[in-house]
Amino acid sequence: MMTVSGLKRVMGVATVAAVAMLFAAPALAQGKGFPALVDVDTVISQPLSQTMPVIGRFVARERGVVSSLTAGPVAAVEVEVGERVEAGQVLIRLDDAVITQERNLEAAAVKQSRAELSTAKEALGLALQEQKRLERLKGSAAFSQARLDDKKKEVARLRSEQAEAEAAVAKSQASLALAEIDLKRTRVLAPFNGVVIERHTERGAYLSAGGNVVTLLNDEDMEVEADVPANRIAGLTPGRLVEIELVAGENQQAIVRAVVPDENVLTRTRAVRFTPAAKATEPGALAAGQSVTVFIPVGTAREIVSVHKDAVLPQGGRNRVYVVRNGVAEIREITYGEAVGDRLEVLSGLEPGDVTVIRGNERIQPGQEVTYQGMPGNGTGG
Repeated sequence: MMTVSGLKRVMGVATVAAVAMLFAAPALAQGKGFPALVDVDTVISQPLSQTMPVIGRFVARERGVVSSLTAGPVAAVEVEVGERVEAGQVLIRLDDAVITQERNLEAAAVKQSRAELSTAKEALGLALQEQKRLERLKGSAAFSQARLDDKKKEVARLRSEQAEAEAAVAKSQASLALAEIDLKRTRVLAPFNGVVIERHTERGAYLSAGGNVVTLLNDEDMEVEADVPANRIAGLTPGRLVEIELVAGENQQAIVRAVVPDENVLTRTRAVRFTPAAKATEPGALAAGQSVTVFIPVGTAREIVSVHKDAVLPQGGRNRVYVVRNGVAEIREITYGEAVGDRLEVLSGLEPGDVTVIRGNERIQPGQEVTYQGMPGNGTGG
């Protein structure tokens, strides 16, 4: 049987062993058998240009009042304010009873003029036959020069009548075509895809040719317009990419389409049009007049070395970064400048190609072995 003093000795040994293992754990974690799993990012070289924010707005490239091209009473209005329409869709219908009858009158006039032309052609044909018969009698006792001369005059007259009949046919056909166009125009169609933002007429109203029907706005084809200070225009050449920020905080790129050569004498600004590189994914996602911030370049681009902001560890007024070399985490002290999105400009301490720890760097120590997905030679490629 173990005595009380023996039991105390055993417990004391166990306690010492536990404490020794506790202090040895970090050392084991730094050993080759226990590399820490981290996420990394590579230091890169990239262009940087300084920008200034300018408030702009979305404008529709297609927006305007749709008008009636013919006159008549409104029989039906087929759309409501806020309704989305497609190009060629009927917006309103005019009463076409009168125009239909006018078209029928013109169709009858075409038939009449064609009949008159046919009669003129037949009369001319008979006169030509008679003229030829008289010409064959030359040299015979039955020949009469006076009769031949009269027939030639008759042929000339009939040729003129045929020409008039042909002109009458052309005129009546043109009148019929105009009547058919007017009949077709009793349906006022949407000239482009868009949204009805205002109605200008109602059923029962009378519209003259050119009368306003609806105001239509195409929200599928939007541009950004910004009034840019004239001294910042030089760098905005057509085709240049700039960054824009929507009200919701979404950032995307836009392309300079045109600089309008018209300067505001009060503000000394010029309107610049930008085409968003990405179209709106949902109808109605953008609105005409919606505010947008455009970042205008104010200097020439320069190459910088940048590191991911999550790699930087502020410690006692210093900024440090863990760099992985040969599977071991080395501490580097750096200085940085401007922020570029989620990266920082490196002024000293790092070079392009350095692999920095951006996740797990708060748990490791200098000289500790680390591993990461895609690390050469560790079999975890990704």
